[in-house]
Amino acid sequence: MLSLLPGPLVLLISAGLTILFTALCASLILLVSLAKLLLPIPAFGRACSRLNNRFMRLWLGCNALVIRLTTRIDWQLEDETRLRKDGWYLIISNHMSWADIVVLGHLFRDRLPVPKFFMKHELIYIPLLGLACWGLDMPFMRRYSREFLLKNPHLRGKDIETTRNACEQFRHIPTTVINFVEGTRFTEAKRDASRSRFRHLMPPKAAGLAFTLAAMGDQFDSLINVTINYPDNQETPFKDVLMGRMKRIQVRIEEWPVDEALVGDYFNDKQFKRGFQAWLNQRWQEKDDVLEEWQRAQEPAAVAAKASADASSGN
Repeated sequence: MLSLLPGPLVLLISAGLTILFTALCASLILLVSLAKLLLPIPAFGRACSRLNNRFMRLWLGCNALVIRLTTRIDWQLEDETRLRKDGWYLIISNHMSWADIVVLGHLFRDRLPVPKFFMKHELIYIPLLGLACWGLDMPFMRRYSREFLLKNPHLRGKDIETTRNACEQFRHIPTTVINFVEGTRFTEAKRDASRSRFRHLMPPKAAGLAFTLAAMGDQFDSLINVTINYPDNQETPFKDVLMGRMKRIQVRIEEWPVDEALVGDYFNDKQFKRGFQAWLNQRWQEKDDVLEEWQRAQEPAAVAAKASADASSGN
């Protein structure tokens, strides 16, 4: 077990393996995507997408291997869901770190179709990885500020157009759509700047989620709600995973039906919009309560550990 090695050496090994596996799988995806681009035949394109999904699943498997080799993680799971690989699912999750992507891939790689992430447009410029995500038909979203849209009103609704185009591609092949509905990773500084009503979460962005449900609601088997927490590694969870220092990961997985109450015209039906926002905010409040409960449960252990450390230093 490589986790017994010094942290910097584990970081070097795990980062090296991750970069190697990522470069290999991304290169294969790009080659197939180039062929799909040069030969725009729908049936051929779908075959290329299926092959790229296999390479994506290979990458998820490689990440899982790196985790097993370098890290001893106590997975604390709350999960009673029944999922299958040949369905269509929508996952919503809180977003704390790049480690969230690794966690979701590790937990669902053998249970769900290959995941597709809604990504910030800036990420397409990450060397190799960004283009590989493009080749996997992942939607890249531009997020404009209110002030920018006031100056450029012709760009209003561009995110929704991107969502619409992406959802059309997802209709042909079983897919898991993952949406970090907060739109950014959580930090206390961001929470305070956004005046979030939640203690451990950013305010959820309802528009993209509502449109995805409107575009594919009849196709999703269910909506999967995931709550992730790194109780002992709050500051730098992704780095701690790579260094073999991740101790525990808490995850709650819930499955909800996609019913008529969640599918509607978010942009033209004000009553539906208010109801959907209220529903999502309520779900986010419940998620925030779960995170608060986990934090409170571990406070006595933290106090005891500090007291033990103080006693040892005193001796």
